[in-house]
Amino acid sequence: MEKFEVGYKSNRNVVYSCKYHVIWCPKYRRKVLVDGVDARLKEIIFDAVNELEAEVIEVEVMPDHVHLLFEVDPQYGVHKLVKYLKGLSSNLLRKEFPWLKKRLPTLWTNSYFVSTVGGAPLQVIKQYVERQKQV
Repeated sequence: MEKFEVGYKSNRNVVYSCKYHVIWCPKYRRKVLVDGVDARLKEIIFDAVNELEAEVIEVEVMPDHVHLLFEVDPQYGVHKLVKYLKGLSSNLLRKEFPWLKKRLPTLWTNSYFVSTVGGAPLQVIKQYVERQKQV
């Protein structure tokens, strides 16, 4: 994958800049992303996104939701990436933290929020995600 000076990336077929802000929640918006689950979730997200040759720009895990700012190849797609992250993280976290199985039938809701990062400068969105814990 080639990187361009102006912030664009390319694969063999596409030159792109596809940045997304995604938010998703645990089932019933339960505050279960605590006590080490939050830190482990961040590790899982970074590892999985790097494996898919996408890029995490910023991530913040709140007790009852996750903010993720990332860039992904449009040929792979945002939906596939989010579905993969939610499935992988649910599987791993429920194995590593058995108490999650007792609290929830499934870890994540089926839905999520996604917005392209084009209407606001990237730095503004990045600062918003970085400051989530301070709100």
